[in-house]
Amino acid sequence: MDYKKICCLLILSILIKLCSLEFGMLWDNVLFASKMGTVLFENGLFNWASIPPTIDPGHPPFLATLMATSWCLFGKSLAVSHWVMLPFVFGLLWQISLFVNFFIHHKKLQLCAFVLVIADPTLLAQLVLVNPEVIQLFFFFLSLNAILNDKLHFKVIGLMFLGMVSYRGMMLCMGIFLIDFFKYIWTDQKKWWAFFDKKTILTYAIGALPAIAYISWRLITKGWISTNPLAEWGNAWQYQSSLDFFKNFSRNIIVLGYLFSDFGRIILLLFILTTLYIKRKVLPWNKTQLLLIIAIFSTIVIYTTSLLIKNSMGHRYFIPSYLALSLLAFILIEYYHLTKTIYTVLLSSLLLGNLIVYPDDFAQGWDASLAHIPYWNLRKNAIHYLDENDIPISTTATFFPNITTLDHIDLNGDQRSFISFTGDEPFVLYSNVYNLTDQEFDLLRRKYTILKTFSTRNVRVEILKAN
Repeated sequence: MDYKKICCLLILSILIKLCSLEFGMLWDNVLFASKMGTVLFENGLFNWASIPPTIDPGHPPFLATLMATSWCLFGKSLAVSHWVMLPFVFGLLWQISLFVNFFIHHKKLQLCAFVLVIADPTLLAQLVLVNPEVIQLFFFFLSLNAILNDKLHFKVIGLMFLGMVSYRGMMLCMGIFLIDFFKYIWTDQKKWWAFFDKKTILTYAIGALPAIAYISWRLITKGWISTNPLAEWGNAWQYQSSLDFFKNFSRNIIVLGYLFSDFGRIILLLFILTTLYIKRKVLPWNKTQLLLIIAIFSTIVIYTTSLLIKNSMGHRYFIPSYLALSLLAFILIEYYHLTKTIYTVLLSSLLLGNLIVYPDDFAQGWDASLAHIPYWNLRKNAIHYLDENDIPISTTATFFPNITTLDHIDLNGDQRSFISFTGDEPFVLYSNVYNLTDQEFDLLRRKYTILKTFSTRNVRVEILKAN
């Protein structure tokens, strides 16, 4: 056991949490953590049937139950919610370090590779927020490392919990199975039918039990799994025609490519593709092949499903693939003479990716990089301005994910709530962190005047007044 590394990773995890204690709930975490968590906090930790249909996305309420439990024990607050994430942040960093160590054996190189891997902007964004992503990534890498190091009991544990975090966790379970299978037949070069022995079948059967139990419970008690008939996000599989499907499918292919290359990852992808071609005769294909298997098959069920449905994809869906590609890029560096220069360029591209802020009318993944950090203090200043100037929050319009009570975002007990924007409200709280439609932008420009602007590093929060 490397106690020095454990201490370093624990200190790093604590520092991450100390720096993010005032970051509120963002995007889907408002629903998965605070809204659903509050219902369980008030009605019983495991009274999952009490979650109203209007806020029920169908996913296992793993994070909500975890939040409600922590609030019962330590009090309901934003700080408590962040500290509850600490074991999973530490666990994820530890598992990533084990993942890196499997492919890199020199200690100094292990540290450099680890830094490049965790520098991914989307991973960093998840580490500083309260979300189910960090939890399922921990269980994913626990399962993956169990495959790489032949630790059967950790594979079973990882799969059982991974399938209980969310439906995407269940898809990652399938990704783990595919990695295990293709590693067996391609990397280990064994017969495919030998993979399906009693031990393997039993391992995955036991690992799937919690997910099967949850889906069965949902079908019995709710009658549906993921398409909530009452929720505003609608039916992801409802197409008007075959042409409508193919248009959406083509658009999703472009979006998927954009997600994999966004926030500086384009430099890594170009470096990998170029190196795989020009250095193909000297590469260690055993390591390269295994990392490509992990990068492709870890999220293959997720991106295949995402291509077929109408719901938008999130950058965070594909973090396992990003991290495998980052490690592959690091391994490929050694086949060039300018190793330090190339490493610096790759690392810089990822770190600088956190500074990217697109124009207001271009939808940005604000939970996929650290670009959102200034927003929290700006939002607090804007709310203070509303209070100082006697502008009621209850009559002030805003946009997703801010259309909710202050308590659902800040966990401060403040039940005042903004209202949804229609264009008829006297005041509006707008931020470029919110992704608006063209129609909403048009209404803002025509009918409102900026009263006050708060801004830091290209992030803005504005108070607007009707003309």
